[in-house]
Amino acid sequence: MAKSTYEEMRRKRLEENKKRMEDLNLSKLAQTLKNSSPKPSPMKKPGTPRMVRHQVDLAIVRRSSRVANKPAPVYKEVTNEFFERPRSRIFNYKRRDLSNRVYASDEAREYAAQKAEELQSSLDPNIPSFVKPMLQSHVTGGFWLGLPNQFCKANLSKRDERIILEDENDEEYETLFLAQKTGLSAGWRGFAIAHELVDGDALVFQLVKPTKFKVYIIRVYGSDKADRSPDSTN
Repeated sequence: MAKSTYEEMRRKRLEENKKRMEDLNLSKLAQTLKNSSPKPSPMKKPGTPRMVRHQVDLAIVRRSSRVANKPAPVYKEVTNEFFERPRSRIFNYKRRDLSNRVYASDEAREYAAQKAEELQSSLDPNIPSFVKPMLQSHVTGGFWLGLPNQFCKANLSKRDERIILEDENDEEYETLFLAQKTGLSAGWRGFAIAHELVDGDALVFQLVKPTKFKVYIIRVYGSDKADRSPDSTN
């Protein structure tokens, strides 16, 4: 009996729901949506003019009445041209034309190095010294002079410091010794140009003081300027 009562109530709910759907016309609407196909996406009409973007003025708007009438500031990247290195106060060097480099022959280079070794042998053996033949990188372009590594470890400071180079005329030139790189940097360029050093010259460095070298120069093309032409090996 209870089961037939439940079935009767269920049938009545279904009929009521069906009547509501018919009143709202939902069944026809659902069938219409099912049979309808999706509309294709609208395509861009040919010949549609493109939108023109106007350049935006990025100038700063001055809201303060105190500076409103003044010209707008112009900001631009700062380049190195405003930070040129100051020229030496002692020497006025001209930039060398590296295209005219003259390379010493092997015979001339060996001759100058031999003369430098003979000069070194005549010096006090108790004063540390070494011979350094010149290359193009020492006298043009980079102007960097690397010193013998073992000599630096045994005789020079373990930190960067100023070292004086004294030539045969007792004129002194200050240079910077870089301990980690075991070489002379700032100041060596001035010494090389002032003494007109060229590829193949051989120099004898004698450490007369802990931070001072006496420097002797053996010319690859002779001692006089007139004899220093590339064609001469005397």
